[in-house]
Amino acid sequence: MVSEMTTHASLLWAVLLIPPLTETFKPLLSPGGGSLTHRDITQRAIFRKTGQVCRAMATAQGQNFTLATDDKLTAYTLQRACFSGGSSFLSALAFQTVVTKMYLSNAAVDVLLALSAPHHFDDETFVEGQEVVAQASAAVKAAVKHGSFISARISLGAACHTLQDFYSHSNWIEMGNRVPFSQLIRPDMPLDNLAGPDRATCRNCTGGNCTNNILPDVLQEKILTSGYFSLFSSAKPAGKCSHGGSFDRTSGQDPVGGINKDDTSESHGHLHLQAAEVAINATMELLEDIRLATSDKDFLRLVGMSQSSLLSFVIDTTGSMADDIAEAKRVSFSVIDLKRGTQEEPSEYILVAFNDPGFGPLIRTSDADVFKQEINKLNAAGGGDIPEMCLSGLLLALTAAPPSSDIFVFTDAPAKDAELKTTVTALIESTKSKVTFMLTGTSSSARRRRSGSPVSRALSDADAQLYRDLAQASGGQAIEVSKSSLPNATVVIEDTSTSALVTLLQAVRTPVRAENFSFLLDETVSNVTVYITGSSSPAFTLNSPTGESQNHGVPEGPLGTIQRVGNLQRVQLNAHNRTGLWDITINSTAKFTVKVTGQSSINFLFNFVEAFGGAHGDFSLKQSRPSIGKNATLLMSVTGSDSLKVTELALVPVSGSGVVNGTVEAIGGGDFLVTIEELPAGDFTVHLKGETSGVSRSSPTLFQRQSSTQLRASSVAVTASVNSTLEPGATITVPFIVETNTTAGSYIIRARNDRGFSSSSPSSLTLEVGGRAEGTVTLTAPSDTLSGTDVTLTIEAEAPGAIDSNYVVVSFVVASKVTDFTRPVCQIVGITANCPQDCSQATWQLSASLSDGNGTGIASVTVQEGNGTLSTNSSGVGITAALYSASCCSQAVELVMVDNVGNAAICSASIRNPSSPMTAQPMTTTANATANATATPVSTTSSAQICSNLSLWLWVIVVLPLLYPQA
Repeated sequence: MVSEMTTHASLLWAVLLIPPLTETFKPLLSPGGGSLTHRDITQRAIFRKTGQVCRAMATAQGQNFTLATDDKLTAYTLQRACFSGGSSFLSALAFQTVVTKMYLSNAAVDVLLALSAPHHFDDETFVEGQEVVAQASAAVKAAVKHGSFISARISLGAACHTLQDFYSHSNWIEMGNRVPFSQLIRPDMPLDNLAGPDRATCRNCTGGNCTNNILPDVLQEKILTSGYFSLFSSAKPAGKCSHGGSFDRTSGQDPVGGINKDDTSESHGHLHLQAAEVAINATMELLEDIRLATSDKDFLRLVGMSQSSLLSFVIDTTGSMADDIAEAKRVSFSVIDLKRGTQEEPSEYILVAFNDPGFGPLIRTSDADVFKQEINKLNAAGGGDIPEMCLSGLLLALTAAPPSSDIFVFTDAPAKDAELKTTVTALIESTKSKVTFMLTGTSSSARRRRSGSPVSRALSDADAQLYRDLAQASGGQAIEVSKSSLPNATVVIEDTSTSALVTLLQAVRTPVRAENFSFLLDETVSNVTVYITGSSSPAFTLNSPTGESQNHGVPEGPLGTIQRVGNLQRVQLNAHNRTGLWDITINSTAKFTVKVTGQSSINFLFNFVEAFGGAHGDFSLKQSRPSIGKNATLLMSVTGSDSLKVTELALVPVSGSGVVNGTVEAIGGGDFLVTIEELPAGDFTVHLKGETSGVSRSSPTLFQRQSSTQLRASSVAVTASVNSTLEPGATITVPFIVETNTTAGSYIIRARNDRGFSSSSPSSLTLEVGGRAEGTVTLTAPSDTLSGTDVTLTIEAEAPGAIDSNYVVVSFVVASKVTDFTRPVCQIVGITANCPQDCSQATWQLSASLSDGNGTGIASVTVQEGNGTLSTNSSGVGITAALYSASCCSQAVELVMVDNVGNAAICSASIRNPSSPMTAQPMTTTANATANATATPVSTTSSAQICSNLSLWLWVIVVLPLLYPQA
């Protein structure tokens, strides 16, 4: 066992340390501009499929959906079409963030699994590649079913890479195919006509021309082959095709050359665009399979298509928190009730309770009533000593919430688990979530022990500083109020529980003099709010572009309404906002923060990426802090307008000095690559300036936006890889590398997972200057872990003296290995359609027998198309019969059958007939559904047909209830 683990770890190290030189569809960027990359293929497939799902949902609701699902789709145009008629504030940021996450996960396969032939369908590993796609797809379905969307997206992105590579690396396109090879996502179907180990498939390219190097008999007989690839050896089986390219050593061995279609310049580059288009359709086919296995609603959640925000509370439930809990209930109910039924209603709710010594469990739901029930259950009791498990509860919320979420923490106590600060900070940076603390443990408040006796000790300044630091790092706020004034402070929750929230300005200062801050309001921004926090209630003056002013002493003035509660001053600008450059002058004797937010469709997201070399040198996601002393690159997307131009991007230190400008290059589709020559020292934020076509005038609209989360560079680098799912009861090994270019010595290592799984890892590693050290983390999932559970692992490395640190955050899914790939089968027992000319006066019925063979049993049957009613009968092995009834005006039905491991099939039937509305037609079938009965025209009066109809009704009304009395 030890030997096997050592070998496995060595292979993973090889993957980590060897640059990803394998050739594939280029991951992110196309050098010539005429080729399609994995980013293009994945994004186009998601956009097209999302458009189809939105169209289907709109049609079912009797609404129009006019957007064409073509290559001109963007996240913003889709968001606008899918939520037409809703809020005037449409933000595509969440959607684009998820799509970006998936194509970056796709690109990571070339870094983490560069040498794995099945993950690229190299070396004729078709069966093995099919298994890779099948298990990844099963993991995605399990994760979605469990609500683990973060890990589902990572697994889905990786599966898409393997599936897409098939069309570039095999001869499927050369055989004349222009449709996907569906068997690749159907492991219940055999892979036929595979080239045997001794079958020659290629001949030498002539004079560098490889267009005809696949043997004619291979193409004529439709024999499937793929190219061999190796970085280290020229050996390959006799007569076999090579992948091709300068880094493929097998391509110099007879038969020389290659067959890949990775871009237009490759061996078979003349077929690149055809291969890419089929890869897009194949990716859509995989997305459709996942959609059927889940639901339209969950599919849209998977891809991040949601208009509204998240409501996430982390609440201290110890004895002194009764007032705080009551206020959390009040404000959450107010948000829900005010926005219920609108597109502003929160799309998801998260609740985590904590006290001492416990915390959790995590409650996550999309049902507002369930959230209300759960928060209603909270009671203030107990507590023991004063400190509580605040950061442990926050950690659960951070790993469960979608990226860029707002999380609110209610407490009046110091954190007993302050050692988690660095882990929480790492998750804040990686998720870009904002954390706001509602702190009522001030000197005017007294906590109570479990016995109920008062405790005079309040939350000390040092204790509160921990919360202030975390709020500042995330772009949130630490609002310090008395319990009686808390209801006046929770207005900030209502402010942020809205769609399309953008940050226009955010800064932190420890001033020695008055300072002026500027922010630009463009005509797309509304509902602007200024927040100033500071213990001394800083004096300020607000100035508009038209020259009007209002100072902090005027609660109701020409520019807005000022509210003061605790250490917070909130300025809500009047509805008639003036566009242009505003400024605010703040004079304070103590540290303060200033933040300006508004609502606008225009926003941006970014990720640090790093270059890798090789024939297909490109960029991959950097999962930790960027490196000091090196160039940095950002991959940025700007959403919210059909015509956007970025004019400036800068990294601005939180201290306010040493701004570093980047060089911006547009790469299409609202995406930009930004090169930074030198990173600023200390904490910094990202500032964006740009212009878009005028909203109400012909001239361009200038806009500015700012990231909320603070970032910093590091001289320590931490990398890690997780290349597979973890099965319940099994152990996974996660190798990691720590590097430094400055400080030698012993580096403290911390490895934590959010599930509390048993784990082991080194407590420290010794590094030399310019050196690296290797370690592994092992995690064991309990045998009763539910399939689909996601795990977030954070590995931190801290330099000697705590002068520097870095981290890497990896997420993966716990999923049971699936062996049942048999899809459910539907057999039509009968269709009756007594439909007169006036279709509204009658109904038609369908009865079907459902089977999952020797599989896991049918878990659900739903109506995908049709406006009728469905009832089902169940036995001990799942659903076994279905009865469907609909108006004769609704003449077709599609039933989606899903078994317990996510295998899905469609059972279709129709009574449409172009010549007569009274004729029932044979059922059309897809995906293993079969028909053996058709309805008979009711205009005929023969005794045989009457008996046939009577028999059918007897079966439906009498026999089925006898067979399934529990229905």
